[in-house]
Amino acid sequence: MIAELGHFILVLSLAAALVQAAAPVYLARRDTGLAFQVAQRAAIVQLILVLLAFAALTYLFVRSDFSLAVVFANSHVAKPLIYKIAGVWGNHEGSMLLWVVIVAAYGAAYAHFSRHKDAFAARVLVVQGWLGVAFLAFLLFTSNPFARLLPAPFSGQGLTPILQDPALAAHPPLLYAGYVGFSMAYAFALAALTGKDDGGNWARRMRPWILTAWIFLTLGIALGSFWAYYELGWGGFWFWDPVENASLMPWLAGTALLHSALVAEKRDTLKRWTLLLAIITFALSLSGTFLVRSGVLTSVHAFANDPERGLFILAILGGFTLVGFVLYGLRLPQLAPDRAFQPISREGMLLVNNIFLATATVTVFIGTIYPLILDALGMGKISVGAPYFNAVFAPLTIPFALLLPLGPLLAWRAGAVKSLKTRLLYMAGAAGLVTGAIMLAKGGAPFMVVLLFAAALWLFFGAGLDMAQRLQPYRHRLHRFWTLPASAFSAPMAHGGLAVMLLGILAATQWREEVVVAAAPGQQIEIAGIGLRYEGLRAVDGPNYRAEQAQLTYLNGTHAGAYLRPERRFYEAERSQTTEAAITTDLTGHLYAVVGEVSGDKRVIRVWYHPYVAFIWLGSLLMALGGTFALSTRIGRRAA
Repeated sequence: MIAELGHFILVLSLAAALVQAAAPVYLARRDTGLAFQVAQRAAIVQLILVLLAFAALTYLFVRSDFSLAVVFANSHVAKPLIYKIAGVWGNHEGSMLLWVVIVAAYGAAYAHFSRHKDAFAARVLVVQGWLGVAFLAFLLFTSNPFARLLPAPFSGQGLTPILQDPALAAHPPLLYAGYVGFSMAYAFALAALTGKDDGGNWARRMRPWILTAWIFLTLGIALGSFWAYYELGWGGFWFWDPVENASLMPWLAGTALLHSALVAEKRDTLKRWTLLLAIITFALSLSGTFLVRSGVLTSVHAFANDPERGLFILAILGGFTLVGFVLYGLRLPQLAPDRAFQPISREGMLLVNNIFLATATVTVFIGTIYPLILDALGMGKISVGAPYFNAVFAPLTIPFALLLPLGPLLAWRAGAVKSLKTRLLYMAGAAGLVTGAIMLAKGGAPFMVVLLFAAALWLFFGAGLDMAQRLQPYRHRLHRFWTLPASAFSAPMAHGGLAVMLLGILAATQWREEVVVAAAPGQQIEIAGIGLRYEGLRAVDGPNYRAEQAQLTYLNGTHAGAYLRPERRFYEAERSQTTEAAITTDLTGHLYAVVGEVSGDKRVIRVWYHPYVAFIWLGSLLMALGGTFALSTRIGRRAA
């Protein structure tokens, strides 16, 4: 009965979404206030309904109701409760229901919190309504999460073991909140293109929603990277997997959109570029959904392998993208021209950085899509991996990192580099000295790596200089320091976080060490000046698995006497196994151990040392925190 009720609620949700999408268009001709009120109420009703449907599906997972096809395929009675709940979105149907919930949540949040009750706001809600219609129709017609199995099985097949992890419980919701959040930017762009704008204020109204989506997507990508690092047992944090690239592309485009919207808000220029980026960023978000669910690629991230579903999502992707580009092309001649500005100015630097971000997005897009196109045309299978992306990405990173600190240091309209000459020379000297010291300590590195290190340190010191410049008026009045808005710290923290992340990536990839040995109990292993002793294996029983657990004892260093306990887990319900790495997490480096297969009467042990790898996720958190500071100031001003 609960399943049938959940399915009926989804049908009602579709009806509410249709009202939100269509009714305001008709009513706006007579009364714009009434049009907004209808869209507002329909958006809130739609959210309540999809939340009820989601709660019903969650209840059925917790109850282990195997008469439901999706529960049978993705759950088991022996699973811990947290993974029963995570199983709700650990599959195609449930994850699409989560997607619909987030679409409705953004629409309802805008409907509730918008200070403007005008025609422009109604058009934003209309676009969100059509998104709800499209994805609810996709759910109901191709991916019904409440489909029954007759007769009902006695037990389930279980959730894929590598997804039974706390990080994977949080990763999809964060990632979807980022993907779907850019639908608001798309909705604002279409609202500006389909009628008279709100006096040019749409960029200001759009920016908090872009910030929200960017923060969530940053955290989602970082958490996914961390999960891959410790769960998959490969010792890496980024593999240039097509689905990883599908999340990186909207992040790059969204970062450019965030900066472009800032210029459009502050200087009333780059509006055309901002509208175009809003359409492209959301299109890239939808393309990630298509790649995961169309069956065009095989990945640990892929949910579905169904051409019918793939064609439906392709139609959604193509439809919304085409509408956006057609409207943009038709309205472009009528859009007010952008204001002129000097190349050496804050606007100029932001535009140049946007060009680098757009170029990086294109290079990732080509490397991701090109093999799929060749395969679809029957021209053979090729693999585009790390060598391509590293070769094209690294040269773009250097000028981007060198120019990024200049934007906040220059004035709007027209800046003067001469006034910054001394400080920039100090920055360059500090970056050069620290790079030289690192290279001497580590014994050198390839020339490109040295340049990347210097550029990352330049960016880090530039963020510090930006922060010092903002605090300069308060140097004799520290008690006034706390009166600064949180947004004063946002750009330095975000840019500094990017620098920290780049330094972590460079150090962890350039100076990592690896040892692979077939070890007998009592045998010692040496890596990076650290001694370990393999003590042997023991059997461990988990809640829904059996494990072989190895024990490695530290013989020296700050962790002397401590243990590393990597495992190989065997899941009976899913009839598969996973590798659970053991990691010692120091800020300066991680010791990472994995127990492998049997080799004669010995056991294969793999040990890696990753210097400063923690900087990758520390930098990501700093970037997200910088965005949060900027968003909190916006929210505080609105409340005031």
